[in-house]
Amino acid sequence: MTRRLRRLAPLALVLWPLAASTPAAAQDSATAEALFNRGLAEMEAGRYEAGCNAIAESHRIEPKPGALFTLAICESRWGHVATAFAHFGEYLALHEQLTPEQKRRQGERPKVAREEREKLAPLVPELALSLPPGAPAGTVVKRDGRAVDSAALGASVPVDPGEHVVSTQAPGGPLQETRIHLAHGEKKRVELQVSGAAAPPADSSPPGRRAAVYVAGGVGVAGLVLGGVTGALTLGKKSVVREHCGSGIGLSDPTACDQTGLDAAESASTTGLVSTIGFGVGLAGLGAAAILYLTEPTQSDMTAGATSRRIRAGVLAAGPEGVVLGASGSW
Repeated sequence: MTRRLRRLAPLALVLWPLAASTPAAAQDSATAEALFNRGLAEMEAGRYEAGCNAIAESHRIEPKPGALFTLAICESRWGHVATAFAHFGEYLALHEQLTPEQKRRQGERPKVAREEREKLAPLVPELALSLPPGAPAGTVVKRDGRAVDSAALGASVPVDPGEHVVSTQAPGGPLQETRIHLAHGEKKRVELQVSGAAAPPADSSPPGRRAAVYVAGGVGVAGLVLGGVTGALTLGKKSVVREHCGSGIGLSDPTACDQTGLDAAESASTTGLVSTIGFGVGLAGLGAAAILYLTEPTQSDMTAGATSRRIRAGVLAAGPEGVVLGASGSW
């Protein structure tokens, strides 16, 4: 007796989980059958939304070829031709995996499924969604509340006829909705709109443009410093000219100056020219920096593809009498 119990112990360990799961499996099967019967009754009464939902839930709990076939029939009657077309295809694929005996029990269902797919094919609408060029990275697209994978954007996909709600939302921006109506067999391509992305920090700007502002400003400051230093040297040389030239007229009458005066007058002429050019370059650089800064496009201009603004400023001419500044550009 003891030996017999020992031999049965391993078998009991194997059978116990199966026995324990039987009530739960039986309960799920009973629930699925009840849902299927209720869905079938709703479908026959013309209440397709309630009927299809009940049959779909029955098939989810306990997947069966017959439930899938009936669900496809319900959706076809409901007008959801794309969904019905897809479920008839799933049923036919599942039918191929059945055993010969299981296939026999399906009767005429495979034939009906193929015929229904042929009838539905020209009635299935197709919709292709795409984002506009320059849409912010990370923009989320949803169709009827379900996210659309980025790889599917631009591709024409089958959808049920009727109205569809498509939404777009850029990171940090508001939700924008678009309603699209599709008739039976209609094929439509829609470029969605994306609006109101969150504004960047106030100092956000194109790196190249901001660098140009800094460079122009630096050149302007350096030019003013050079002009100031050489201007001071020029004033010092003029005092020497006045001391060593009879009339203080310098190079205009070289015979009135001694050698020291002549040297000072020539040096003053050179430093004076450098000072004038330095001040001119300084003013032009600061002016260009100011123009670049004041006409810097906003983030909305850049994302919306605003008209390009190009400004060029600089010294057009320079000489002992002064400088000519200029600015040119296009908008």
